[in-house]
Amino acid sequence: MTNKQALNDAQPLNSSIDRRNLLKMSSAAAAALGMMSIFNTSFAEAQDMSNGAANFYTSDRVTLQKVTFKTQYQTHVAGNLYLPKDLNQAAKNPAIIVGHPMGAVKEQSANLYATKMAEQGFVAMSIDLPFWGESEGQSRNLVSPEVYAEAFSAGIDFLGSHVFVDRQRIGAIGVCGSGSFVISAAKIDPRIKAIATVSMYDMGAAFRDALNKSQTVEQRKQFIAAAAEQRWAEADGGAIEYVGGTTLALTADTDPVQREFYDFYRTPRGEFTPTGATPQTTTKPTMSSIVKFANFYPFNDIETISPRPMLFISGDQAHSKEFSEDAYKRASEPKELVWVKGAGHVDLYDRVDLIPFDKLNSFFDQHLTA
Repeated sequence: MTNKQALNDAQPLNSSIDRRNLLKMSSAAAAALGMMSIFNTSFAEAQDMSNGAANFYTSDRVTLQKVTFKTQYQTHVAGNLYLPKDLNQAAKNPAIIVGHPMGAVKEQSANLYATKMAEQGFVAMSIDLPFWGESEGQSRNLVSPEVYAEAFSAGIDFLGSHVFVDRQRIGAIGVCGSGSFVISAAKIDPRIKAIATVSMYDMGAAFRDALNKSQTVEQRKQFIAAAAEQRWAEADGGAIEYVGGTTLALTADTDPVQREFYDFYRTPRGEFTPTGATPQTTTKPTMSSIVKFANFYPFNDIETISPRPMLFISGDQAHSKEFSEDAYKRASEPKELVWVKGAGHVDLYDRVDLIPFDKLNSFFDQHLTA
């Protein structure tokens, strides 16, 4: 389903809102969220496996256990727990929880990061955010920043319940949108002792303003009004509508940001469709819930995380680098901003020759010390 199909099928729409202008606005917002629609080329056409692209990387040096744990809302979050094969389970070990990009699932980027950190000796766990992947939550693909942040705190509960995990040495990695959810969680959960973000999106700012503040307040209001009308439609028994997302094809004039996401989400490089979902719904949030990002301000009070350390990693060519820059400026010491030379936004999802795993290892090794 394209953005145009989603918006045109959402009934009823406020008659005062011009559909064409609404489509332009929602497309801008979707691009900012890294989920812009793209059109008309074959599935296999883009895939760029350069720089060690290895989203589905596995390691014979770690073991994998599928796990679930409860949030304070009494819903279950699904995760993959990775343990080094030589882990001393009689000792107290450092642990890391990893969150996936917005619109993705743990099989996209988060598993890779968790596996690589487990290879370095950490207990590591990737999770599916609530309403996505194998985690519970209805409607599917619902946007709820507070519930997303709670999933990380619940993950800390779960990791800390293991006798081989040191409760005083648990950190977190957030990739893309999860970077903002990890920060949101860490502001009110001091048990997260060290925080790293990679290719971070501030999902609130992305929804409100789009990239480089290219969306007007009036455009935002138009979309919010349309989403409210869609909520009426759903309350009256109508079908759930989805917006944004990565569609199944490209055109010759598709812009570079859109192509980045297509190359990951719609080719064998990173495509993954969870059980019960379809390619028509993967990556796409619901229209009536995405407006909750308008009230999401993860960087407000970010300075209160100090003295816990923060590491921000971004490609120096990333279209999203404004968010890491903003967070770094607002955060208090200790903090560090690392630019990966030549890397774009999606490159740091899976290109192991570009992702600075050595830096992540040294950061957590230093700050999750006994």
